[in-house]
Amino acid sequence: MTERADAWNEIFKHQGKVFREPHEDMPMVVDLLEEHHATRVLDLGCGTGRHVVYLAGRGFSVYGLDSSPEGLRVARQWLDEEGLDADLRRHTMTERLPYGDGFFDGVISVQVIHHADMATIRRIVHEILRVLKPGGFVFVTVPELKDGKPYSWRGIEYEEVAPHTFLPHTGPERGLLHTYFTAESCREVFGDLDIVDLHVDSVQHHCVLGFKR
Repeated sequence: MTERADAWNEIFKHQGKVFREPHEDMPMVVDLLEEHHATRVLDLGCGTGRHVVYLAGRGFSVYGLDSSPEGLRVARQWLDEEGLDADLRRHTMTERLPYGDGFFDGVISVQVIHHADMATIRRIVHEILRVLKPGGFVFVTVPELKDGKPYSWRGIEYEEVAPHTFLPHTGPERGLLHTYFTAESCREVFGDLDIVDLHVDSVQHHCVLGFKR
């Protein structure tokens, strides 16, 4: 936890909010959450809070987890500036989530869970499903593997340390594992969901939308 949190602390200290606008699919996500009468939503890997703020501003009861104290500090400040509230906690995604079974109506995680090897990612997905109630909604994005390479890493020096798992040696996320996905591996890893949509967004990430069976 410390190494990952330290890396993200440095990123957030130098870049601030990093992402200011919500993901392009978030209006659709909100429509689906409202359609299914969701109230309690988890943002796993909330970072500096762009989706925590977005969802809280639309009336959801929002919970956010992140391993970076700096990210959480910025997120809390952002919520205060907007006059909003959310339950934010420091926690690493590789550990058991601090909630009971079926606690959430929805879980989102944008550009987060791929920062691990595949075995760890499978455990994270298992935990996402554990804390989600039956019929609960999931929206997760993971980077696209294209022609066997990390499509988004132009100019980045890296090595492949396991199939589809890469370690960058340069760039802002150097030293942090990244696992890249094909559409087929998305369907396999999220096989316990009823996937209603799977597409690639404008920043070359697969977007998985589904419901817990």
